[in-house]
Amino acid sequence: MAAQFFNRIGQMGLGVALLGGVVNSALYNVEGGHRAVIFDRFTGIKENVVGEGTHFFIPWVQRPIIFDIRAQPRNVPVITGSKDLQNVNITLRILYRPIPDQLPKIYTILGQDYDERVLPSIAPEVLKAVVAQFDAGELITQREMVSQRVSQELTVRAKQFGFILDDISLTHLTFGREFTLAVEMKQVAQQEAEKARFVVEKAEQQKLASIISAEGDAEAAGLLAKSFGEAGDGLVELRRIEAAEDIAYQLSRSRGVAYLPSGQSTLLNLPSTLAQ
Repeated sequence: MAAQFFNRIGQMGLGVALLGGVVNSALYNVEGGHRAVIFDRFTGIKENVVGEGTHFFIPWVQRPIIFDIRAQPRNVPVITGSKDLQNVNITLRILYRPIPDQLPKIYTILGQDYDERVLPSIAPEVLKAVVAQFDAGELITQREMVSQRVSQELTVRAKQFGFILDDISLTHLTFGREFTLAVEMKQVAQQEAEKARFVVEKAEQQKLASIISAEGDAEAAGLLAKSFGEAGDGLVELRRIEAAEDIAYQLSRSRGVAYLPSGQSTLLNLPSTLAQ
């Protein structure tokens, strides 16, 4: 009796385990930020998109295909030419995500690697068309306008393939070696021109200073001539006395200066021993 009871329990446990395995194989999970598309072996891709959570499917007959619908970054480097035929190296950074309702169409036409098939194709095409409308200098001074125009046109193109571009920005912008050398030469020429202008202005100022000085000397000479005409030799004698007073004052302050009386017999009055 006990053996039959345990045998039935074992059979029931085996049946529960088999049933649990079948049920578990018919379940799949869709994580947050993801969506699923169901492929049916008899009807193909179903049009309905499965949201987040745990769902049932028919094993072997159906297969869930999971898509990540969160925004993902991608860098697209492009080498193109400007309006004035300058080589431009641009890196475009794109944040993209698929439109959930368009996932069955995306998988049918492009597959799960839709970004690898579409973005490297449409991004260079749009970027080259926009950059060709601007000169090299305008790409620098009007960079925001260039970015906006690229964003508008690329968003329209991407929507045709079933995904959205949340952000588009120009992260890297450089020019060819020839243009870089030309810019450097232009800067050097501008610096040389500024230096030459400074030299010319300095010469003009020196010339003006010389003219002013000459006019001052001429005016002083005229005043002296007028004074000589009015005062005669008295003015000259006055200047001589003032100069002599100034010399005497300077000599009086010097310790190495000795005053001797006038006349030529000064040394004759010294003692004979000193004279020998």
